Amino acid sequence: MKQPLSTHFKIGFLGAGQLARMSSLKAFELGMQVAVYSDRPENEPVQFMTPFSFSGSFDDIDSMVEFAKSCDIITLENEFIDSEILRAVQDQSGTPIYPSPDSFALIENKLIEKQTFEKAGIPVTPYALINSENDLNSFGEKHGWPYLLKSSKGGYDGYGNETVRNFKEAKKAFDKLGGNNSREIIAEAFVDFTHELAVQVARNKTGHVVYPCCETVQENHINVAVKSPAQVDSKVSQRAQQLAIAATEAIDGKGIFAYEFFLTKNGELLMNESAPRPHNSGHYTIEGAIASQFENHVRAVCDLPLGSTELRKPAVVMINLLGAHKRDAVVENTEKALAESDGHLHSYGKLQSKPGRKMAHYTLLGENMDETFEKARNLTEKIEI
Repeated sequence: MKQPLSTHFKIGFLGAGQLARMSSLKAFELGMQVAVYSDRPENEPVQFMTPFSFSGSFDDIDSMVEFAKSCDIITLENEFIDSEILRAVQDQSGTPIYPSPDSFALIENKLIEKQTFEKAGIPVTPYALINSENDLNSFGEKHGWPYLLKSSKGGYDGYGNETVRNFKEAKKAFDKLGGNNSREIIAEAFVDFTHELAVQVARNKTGHVVYPCCETVQENHINVAVKSPAQVDSKVSQRAQQLAIAATEAIDGKGIFAYEFFLTKNGELLMNESAPRPHNSGHYTIEGAIASQFENHVRAVCDLPLGSTELRKPAVVMINLLGAHKRDAVVENTEKALAESDGHLHSYGKLQSKPGRKMAHYTLLGENMDETFEKARNLTEKIEI
């Protein structure tokens, strides 16, 4: 393998969406070449940035091996792939993949993920594997209605999740999610929480760094805003960071990892989900931290020294900008947001907008969290995509 800081070094991304795009920008800064493998029929954001673009299925080992052989190292943009396929691609191509297939196998679906972290002593939300209609009723009787049904693999931004309020809704949702067609479905109890928190960790052979504990603001299962640092007791923030580090060590993770937590009304932290890649909750780090999650993603998988996670200002707010129309993507009414001195607009380069789709984000830095959050909401309220 070539040295990471050689201009002939090529980093490959499995997935070509905005997360790979923002990581690629940091790889370009370090002089690397970038290759991408997309499993989507439409052109994706990174494919406009590099001549080394491959398209195929995440089930097509031969195509992925061909892609991997053209790269010096491979990393992930999403988790919509099986660990056994990753292992076969790594073995047949000789190109290392990080996070490693062994690490990925410990969190590759929601059931395995919860079992892995439970075993490591990390508190998780109450859950159960649903095998039959009787299980649907039993979970509701034990943990209360409503609760969540989730596809164990492939869900995101509310897709693959259904809230069920009674047995009739549970049966309908179980069928809708594919439970009657052999898809693995888990149930998760609703947690009585006061805050939803997130922490990102980067780790490689040089050590690890942990980002501040931030708060995510959710609407309809979609993260609409992030506040960093979270306005919670410092002991809670430190505990979330400790759990995130412990989770990364539990899977011997190499790369960037994100962890989402519920802070319950009795002060307990429960891990909700993890991601073996950059995460929407960490977008604020591009301007908000000395080294962003995307820079540390590239540094981590290439075994380069990790960058500082220190915040540049006392308050950093990120607003997700979602599609409002089904049309060609155009970001409109940005004048106020762009005119703000420490406001930063990122459009992801997706060609088509559709309602609810993550199309862009806006970051604002300030001195006071409440004032900065209110200002960021006001600056972005008229933006339409």
